[in-house]
Amino acid sequence: MIGRTLGHYTIEAPLGQGGMGVVYQARDTRLGRTIALKLLPPEFGADADRKARFLQEARAAASVSHPALAQVYDVDECEDGVFIAMELVPGKTVDALIHGRELDLAGALEVAMQVAGGLQKAHEAGIVHRDIKPSNVMVTPDGHAKILDFGLAKLADSPSGAHAVSQLETLARTKVGIVLGTIGYMSPEQARGLPVDHRSDIFSFGVLLYEMATGQRPFSGATPLDTLHAIAFDEIRPLTQLRPNVPPHLQQVVARCLRKRPEDRYSDCREMLGELKVAKHEADSGITGSTPWLMRLEERFRALSRARPADLLLWAAGAALAGAVVYFVLDRASRNVGGVFWMGFVALFIWRRYRNRRQRLAKRFLSRARRLAEVRAVTLDGTKLTVVADKAVAKTYVRLHAEVDAINASMFLGDPFTLVVRDDVSPDEVRAILSGPGILYVRDDPPAPALPRTVS
Repeated sequence: MIGRTLGHYTIEAPLGQGGMGVVYQARDTRLGRTIALKLLPPEFGADADRKARFLQEARAAASVSHPALAQVYDVDECEDGVFIAMELVPGKTVDALIHGRELDLAGALEVAMQVAGGLQKAHEAGIVHRDIKPSNVMVTPDGHAKILDFGLAKLADSPSGAHAVSQLETLARTKVGIVLGTIGYMSPEQARGLPVDHRSDIFSFGVLLYEMATGQRPFSGATPLDTLHAIAFDEIRPLTQLRPNVPPHLQQVVARCLRKRPEDRYSDCREMLGELKVAKHEADSGITGSTPWLMRLEERFRALSRARPADLLLWAAGAALAGAVVYFVLDRASRNVGGVFWMGFVALFIWRRYRNRRQRLAKRFLSRARRLAEVRAVTLDGTKLTVVADKAVAKTYVRLHAEVDAINASMFLGDPFTLVVRDDVSPDEVRAILSGPGILYVRDDPPAPALPRTVS
């Protein structure tokens, strides 16, 4: 296939192969960009009805845009079969990160929150993934998660009932490495061949989260049918048995995602995402009590962007009432000299807080960055943060970029911070960096041992 042209895409190199076809790196000759092109096996397109449903869903997936969703550019058909053109996402799959032990708990929670946000966006558009698993989530070099293959899994839908299970068993015998991996992430309704909705993705997300947190799958068996039976009927081992000191909210999220009946799981990803944020806060700070009031207030403000017009009107009325109360108090206070003094003091305090906000946000980033053992130094040049690390792995990028995203979300005015993570710095360049301006942090490495003195 190398060098061949499908539509206006020229195939350049193979990228991989899975149960849903072969993936190639290709060149879009019209727009001059590099894309990922997945060519589906001919047997998947043989059924006209199934192919029509797939094309419809793939086009629907192409209409959804979110930072955590790999963009679908195009879907078409040629003499070699049906193909789909997608965003080429660099990085490593979560599956590779788990096996390479490149994700710590905080990094896993950050990836989980990004994936949950992407799922929520897709579900709001009426699209169900049906194949959420570690090999379908990519973490880019800048620490952001992207869900792959939206709209593809529906093509593999089979009829309901016993025929579905027997078909899975037949496939598993011929393609063990491909199909068995997918079986371990199915929801109970998928395992039983029943119709699925967005809550099936929530169950599969729970399996993904469990594996990221513990390194093990919650359901497994000696054969595919044993795995399907475990998914449908067996309860999971608690996270605390595999990993002590797990944040309480993380255990709650996993347990609720993995409930057997769809109606017992989260009704949507929005509520689940809120509890994941609490679990992330617990992992970062060790808090095990109720959610801090500042976090609850921040979540309220974030919810404004998703609120209905009626809710926004209610918020506006409340804000107007609060403004009227503040005006009344200040008006009364301004009638005497003491009131004028206090008004000036409050104004000075607010001005100083605003003036020093960027420095406080940089210190907030620094307090989190210095906890990573691999971080050697942090510098700030204007709005550019540079982190020098011994060896930057996935968790380094995920956690540092998540912290920069968090402080940028808190900065209402001004240019956002940017981040550069470097682990290829020569000793001479390290000395130049440490002697330059803008040093925020330098790791206190122990001095090198002195060489023994020789006696001649």
